[in-house]
Amino acid sequence: MYYRLLYLGFKIYCFLFRPVRMGVRVLMVQDGMVWLVRHTYLPGWFLPGGGVERRETLEQAARREAREEAGADLKGISLLGVFTNFIQWKTDHTAVFLSTDFKITGKSDGEIAEVRAFPIDQLPEETYNPHFSLLDAYRKGEKLQNFGEW
Repeated sequence: MYYRLLYLGFKIYCFLFRPVRMGVRVLMVQDGMVWLVRHTYLPGWFLPGGGVERRETLEQAARREAREEAGADLKGISLLGVFTNFIQWKTDHTAVFLSTDFKITGKSDGEIAEVRAFPIDQLPEETYNPHFSLLDAYRKGEKLQNFGEW
């Protein structure tokens, strides 16, 4: 309930101030399985990720968010691309990283309702559409677009 109220407050803030934000997402794939998270305040399944904090690099943010949201310790990571969306009265720029070398080490934080691995060819219907498209292209071995709007 607490996170839902915070999320509502955030949406009001976005409506009033139209912020420009920077975030990260991590595509975590191992042995044909992809790890996704479901938030307590938002329906659907998402790649783990979140906002970049002050004095934090994109890589540091990706590692922190993977640890906080999915309980994952990332070893090697690489940058897939940077994407933009304009939903909910804000401008979000998101750096998407890939990790195929990680270990699930612990629990996620309180904003995450569930963390689960899915076969990459059997994603849940409720997967956030931009993330679904990226995962589908990755699964098919297609050249991934590494910038643009999603």
